[in-house]
Amino acid sequence: MSAWLTDALQIFVVIVILAIAYAPLGDYMARVFTSPQHSSFESALYRTLRINPEANQGWTVYLVSVLAFSVVSTLLLMLFLMFQNHLPYSNNIPGMPFAQAFNTAVSFVTNTNWQSYSGEASAGFAVQAAGLAVQNFLSPAVGITVVIVLIRAFVSKRITAGEREMVEVRSGSGGLDTVAGGPARPTAGKINSRAGGSGPDVLGNNFWVDLTRATIRILLPIATVAAVLFVLGGVIQNLSDPVTVQTIGGGTQTIPGGLVASQEVIKELGTNGGGYFNANSAHPFENPNAGTNLAEILLILLIPFSLARTLGRMLGDLKQGRAIVIAMAAIAMIALAAAWAAENAHGGAGLEAAGASMEGKEARFGVAGSAFFAVATTLTSTGAVDSMHSSYTGLGGGVLLLNMMLGEVAPGGVGSGLYGMLILAMLTVFLAGLMVGRTPTVLGKRLGAGEMKLIGGYLLVTPTVLLLGIGLAMALPGPRDSILNSGPHGLTEVVYAFTSASNNNGSAFAGLNANTDFYNITLAICMAVGRFGGIALVLALAGSLSKQPVAPKDSGTLPTSGTQFIVLLIVVTLLITGLTYVPTLVLGPLAEGLS
Repeated sequence: MSAWLTDALQIFVVIVILAIAYAPLGDYMARVFTSPQHSSFESALYRTLRINPEANQGWTVYLVSVLAFSVVSTLLLMLFLMFQNHLPYSNNIPGMPFAQAFNTAVSFVTNTNWQSYSGEASAGFAVQAAGLAVQNFLSPAVGITVVIVLIRAFVSKRITAGEREMVEVRSGSGGLDTVAGGPARPTAGKINSRAGGSGPDVLGNNFWVDLTRATIRILLPIATVAAVLFVLGGVIQNLSDPVTVQTIGGGTQTIPGGLVASQEVIKELGTNGGGYFNANSAHPFENPNAGTNLAEILLILLIPFSLARTLGRMLGDLKQGRAIVIAMAAIAMIALAAAWAAENAHGGAGLEAAGASMEGKEARFGVAGSAFFAVATTLTSTGAVDSMHSSYTGLGGGVLLLNMMLGEVAPGGVGSGLYGMLILAMLTVFLAGLMVGRTPTVLGKRLGAGEMKLIGGYLLVTPTVLLLGIGLAMALPGPRDSILNSGPHGLTEVVYAFTSASNNNGSAFAGLNANTDFYNITLAICMAVGRFGGIALVLALAGSLSKQPVAPKDSGTLPTSGTQFIVLLIVVTLLITGLTYVPTLVLGPLAEGLS
């Protein structure tokens, strides 16, 4: 079998498994966030923490809950990192300096997992397991909660008068418990969300309930099963102290241990990306063979793609979710084809002799396995790597950079990818409405001036902090000294770092000394603003949409489930968002690739 056919078969296998899991996993996640029942464990947890699971939070209260939880998580993780030498199983590793601990804590809480440290040398077992791995569960869970609130905003106000009267009688309390910015919620019992009576039951917005369910019902069960499979596949899981051995050549080598499988699984499943070891998923203890490599790619893409089905199921219209996932898949395949072609271009004598651009890539995975992993990780907010992105060709590295600049929406991070794509879908409908002179309507909700300001703000948050950070780093002499390569490649290193941080990706281009106070602090600020600035605007948009009644369809309503809409959405994603970064791409990867 020829090499290209073998490579294509690997990609085909992942696509088939994703297609098989799409409906059952997407439907299951919809049931998780529409079921009115709390498990006994969840109920006990709510009683212990004094949480009222029936309270319905408006978008402002929901946002305060997200921010408060994230701030407390950041502070606790900082303490873990700075004083880890006082913890058991620290492996005698000293605490991190303040700037690096701040950067690392913000990084893991924002689902970025940027690492300016070497995992095996800077983090002991206790910090890895009780600090970093815990945030690998909680940060993606926060992303899921936010997109669920946005979906509920489209579902809200779809209750008929007959259904409302029925609820009032059943509740026995004289009506519904409603809060501005959240969908109507019965004070007892449940209601049907769709006017036609065909949709799921609506639950009110409650961050603590949503967070608990996302963590316990979705992330934890999948991660547990996958961790067992990873151990069987050769990923280590132990508490063994580092062992120094003598090599055949007469030198010495330290063989580390650690609780790797449990963290490796959730770092991919939650689109986190922080490696247990400095080599990340190129390390044989994290990623032993081609089989585990494909499994990691599958875990990265599993939930983000399936959430599109959750969208369709909760809306009561599966075609809507299908349109979104087709657009996501099309963009992903374009990116994969471009990166694969660039790394197989055979430009130059060295590449021609090797048969492809193998510098910085694992011989175990080859160009296809490395390019597939790199595209998957930069199209999501994962940041894990199984090859050195800095060693990609100029155009190949440019593709990875553009993947993040598009907002990581194909399929994007857990939760964040879908709400980013829904923002772009609303922008698409707005632009189409301008062409025909109609008020844009998405899923029965009109996009007025207020909604478009929030959408515009969301689309500008990341580019603003990203470009400001790049300009600052290039203008100051100290940060410029951290650049180890000259010319366009050196510029790309800085651009990649701030793009990765602002989009909450976390992968690094290498060749940049980012462990300085300047980069630790500025990149942490970019991570926080990119994450929580976007979340604040999404929740505000959800609050605005949820107050609107459903507008009836008319001749000017753009169908959002057909081929025309899918093509428009892809064009808007590639052009409108991509054009923001054209000058930067021209000066960096394009200049290098064409030289």
